[in-house]
Amino acid sequence: MIPVITTSWPLLLGVMLLMVGNGIQGTLLGIRGAIEGFSTYEISIVMSAYFAGFLVGSKVAPSLIRKVGHVRVFAALGSLISAVLVVYPVAADWIVWTALRVLIGFCFSGIYITAESWLNNAATNETRGQALSAYMIVQMVGIIASQAILNVGDPSGFVLFVIPSVLVSLAFMPILLAPTPAPMFESTKPLSFRELFRISPLGCAGMLLTGGVFSAMFGMASVWGAMEGLSVREISIFVGALYVGGLVLQYPIGWLSDRMDRRLLITSLSGIAAVSMLLAGLFDLPFYAYLGAALMLGGITNPVYALLIAYTNDFLSKDDMAAASAGMIFLNGFGAIFGPLVTGWLMQQVGPGGFFLFISVLFAGLTGYAVWRMTRRAAPESTAPSPFIVPTASSVAATAVIEKDL
Repeated sequence: MIPVITTSWPLLLGVMLLMVGNGIQGTLLGIRGAIEGFSTYEISIVMSAYFAGFLVGSKVAPSLIRKVGHVRVFAALGSLISAVLVVYPVAADWIVWTALRVLIGFCFSGIYITAESWLNNAATNETRGQALSAYMIVQMVGIIASQAILNVGDPSGFVLFVIPSVLVSLAFMPILLAPTPAPMFESTKPLSFRELFRISPLGCAGMLLTGGVFSAMFGMASVWGAMEGLSVREISIFVGALYVGGLVLQYPIGWLSDRMDRRLLITSLSGIAAVSMLLAGLFDLPFYAYLGAALMLGGITNPVYALLIAYTNDFLSKDDMAAASAGMIFLNGFGAIFGPLVTGWLMQQVGPGGFFLFISVLFAGLTGYAVWRMTRRAAPESTAPSPFIVPTASSVAATAVIEKDL
């Protein structure tokens, strides 16, 4: 890990600062939207817009990189993000925020693609796994730190919007000044969605469902907290717990998955999440109990995402893995668009508990489908399972699949 940090620290530092900025604005908008009097459903539209922009960016950004290069795309998109962040408090209208969220989702998609391809290029076959692990860790550390920063200012003011703008601007200094040369961007071998579903129905269905879970968690958690009457400090702790859970349980579950049928692990974890979220949605619990639910939810969702990719890779050749990963990440992003929308509608109908109930329904669906798939096909050969994959935030290879199928 030390050699990876030594050679890639400018990129990792920049990514961490980016995630601090992105983590602040993601939670802050839910709190500020409630202060501005936006309805729950209006806020859910704002939150969903990010994922719509992210999908568009995953299609457009690769072609931009080929035309003008990594450095120019990085700088241009970063400047745009910094500007958008300070526009939010100036134009406190949910329709304007929706447009801004589409724009910022587009920009972050391009930045993630640029950063991750850069990191992959700098790593060797011997260090690539460590590099991606370090990349995932700094992302989570950045988002966890962002929740602490939420407590230094008033969400009804301007300061908390200026801070992420400054952090995003600073993030590009170590990256753009790094001596590591920018890589060439190459397309991956295409793989159609029809072929991908034939290879792994569980992987495809699971990625759609976990997309909804992810976006509901991180898009509507602060909205739930505001409806529940929590303070800004309590909301920031709750959101931070979602990431802490994922950080702590990611590798223990990954270690276990290489030693048993991954489908059984997916089924067990999804079932536990479904029951836990159902209880959290039906009963009025003390804050510490909700905090425990957040730790469990984050600790299950992130590993299940990676388990679905690893399980699908068990049926693939190495040449097909990049394109399959791109297609599955695209499915995950497509499902993410609808997560906040449905969650917001349900919260309006049944109250704050709708946040947990929606996630419970998605995990119950994944549990049931995984059980059914186990009756349809035997587990892959356990002699050489694909390695457990730590999930990343973007679709680095998405261009091949998207350009073929859309």
